Amino acid sequence: MQRNSAKLTTPEGDPLMWVGVNYWSRTGGPLMWRNYDPAVVEEELRTLRDHGITLTRSFLYWPDFMPEENTLDPVMLERYDDFLDRHAALGMHTVPTFLVGHMSGQNWDPSWRRGRDLFTDASLVDQQEWYVHGTTARWKDHPAVAGWLLTNEMPIYADWRSRGIGTLDAAAVTAWAERLTAAVRAAGARQPVSVGDGAWGVETSGADNGFRVRDLARLVDFHGPHVYRMETDAVRQHLGAAFVCELLDIGGLPVIMEEFGLTSDWASEENAAHYYRQILHTTLLAGATGWIPWNNTDYDALEAQEPYSHHPFEMHFGITDGAGRPKEQLREVRRFTEVLRRTDAPRLRRPDASAALVVSSFLEARYPFTRPEDSAAVLTCTRQAYVAACEADLGVGVAREADGLPADCALYLLPSAKQLTAPGWSRLRRLAEDGATVYASYFAGEHDHARGAWWPRLDETFGVRKKLRYGLADTVEDDELRMVFRRDFGGIAAGEELVFAVGGTGGARAYLPVEPDGAEVLATDAHGRPALLRHRSGAGALVLCTYPVEYMAAVTPHVNPEPTWRLYAALAAEAGAAPEVSVPDPRVLTARMTHEDGRRFVWFVSQHDGPLTAEPLLTGGGALRDLDGAELRGVELPPFGVAVAEMTR
Repeated sequence: MQRNSAKLTTPEGDPLMWVGVNYWSRTGGPLMWRNYDPAVVEEELRTLRDHGITLTRSFLYWPDFMPEENTLDPVMLERYDDFLDRHAALGMHTVPTFLVGHMSGQNWDPSWRRGRDLFTDASLVDQQEWYVHGTTARWKDHPAVAGWLLTNEMPIYADWRSRGIGTLDAAAVTAWAERLTAAVRAAGARQPVSVGDGAWGVETSGADNGFRVRDLARLVDFHGPHVYRMETDAVRQHLGAAFVCELLDIGGLPVIMEEFGLTSDWASEENAAHYYRQILHTTLLAGATGWIPWNNTDYDALEAQEPYSHHPFEMHFGITDGAGRPKEQLREVRRFTEVLRRTDAPRLRRPDASAALVVSSFLEARYPFTRPEDSAAVLTCTRQAYVAACEADLGVGVAREADGLPADCALYLLPSAKQLTAPGWSRLRRLAEDGATVYASYFAGEHDHARGAWWPRLDETFGVRKKLRYGLADTVEDDELRMVFRRDFGGIAAGEELVFAVGGTGGARAYLPVEPDGAEVLATDAHGRPALLRHRSGAGALVLCTYPVEYMAAVTPHVNPEPTWRLYAALAAEAGAAPEVSVPDPRVLTARMTHEDGRRFVWFVSQHDGPLTAEPLLTGGGALRDLDGAELRGVELPPFGVAVAEMTR
């Protein structure tokens, strides 16, 4: 299965990566254009450039740049002219963002909006189109402009209470976006353009805010996720943005991490650097080809100014402090750019995947008489499965049922999936008959409406007789699932025991009682009941886990690493999808990248808060060397550290 590695290109057609930062000067934050200080801007840009950052995302604060209808403020335009010239003089670029009505915990309307709907009021859409066209026409030929963004987090600006979920009409949003992207092109701009909405559509969140990624993909040149996850588990936190990047393999577009970061009020500087390091490297390995953290500086001098007066934590997202001094986050970006340089990262691609993580279409499709909890559960369980696959070093591809499941994988993982369509199940059965291994774990869902797994022909598919009782959940009473293997299976020896967390509520904390009827029992639980079974089918096999192990882990704090990674590693070994490089320690994640000239690189990413030594296993032979050419046998990793090696034959 091919995985997304799409990149933006230079005008000459060479691949490129953006390493930038979201930018407001410390002289004013969103009001910087009223208090524009060229000397401070010059100093801020030089500090960024000296630490490897060559791009900013800049913002045309809408009330200032368009104070009246059909009017652009000449002073603001001249100040932005100077801003662009200073970028060009330093060899830097910027991405202007047009419609800035939301920023950092506050919405600002132009005084002339008068409550008109942003998407459906014809006169207001005309004004937006005029504004975008006029500003684009002024700067389209400036050498400092790298791209264009229509907005900043428009769903929040449009309806901050709901964030657009359930209130914004997708057809109206798409028609609006089509007009504004067309305005950029009509002005003569050739640079890439995107929406700036955060890529929070139903395809990545399970909640429909009207900004559907699929609908917008035909209009834009890249996807730009904004990711600020809050988690109860460190590994899920570190891989949360990477999982979003994987989900954005839609339309073959580049993925730019348009916003991510943290406030220093919520993390020590050491832990902030750990977080930056993890996000930068794990999203690179998940297909991202640009990084624009939030944001360039702190705003201690602006504590009396909105939004900082009422959202004071927003003052300290900077990678420099309020005096312009670098913070450890900025130094981490500089170290990341050095890795990109030494590996010639713009010419790297991710190798094809032989294992697929199946994403149920119930994440994004609005099927009748289903509940929002169904979509949320798909996201929650699949994200935890992605964590386990990374811990098993599998390098999975994310296969959306909505796109049709690919036929070129040896292993398909369907984690704690209550719902899949009937054609989706038929497709998986055919894939197994053709030689693949298909794994599915039972999940009854988190609510009582039509509770149970919507799996047609469950018995025939998995070679079992189900012993379910209508309307009743077979609740897991134990505090942990002890899965004892009854035969050797993919590196797990007969007699070995895996111990899983048990969590969840009500009917979700339930197992599937079955008897084998053609299937072989691979493992049983502590009560002797089948916990893992394999049913041979044609040239392949279907493997059933009778417990929702991914769901139970997903709702358990501080659980990772947990033994689902062992299960996935064993499935991969049995299916012939074992990774070329792995580490038998789930606290170290490995992933490969291949250069277009044939060189192969391996990343080692520690999820441990102390130093450790990784002992790589290379199934295809060869050796590892660090980027200076020294041979590696063990890989020394500091706390939450990253090492990159070249794999030689």
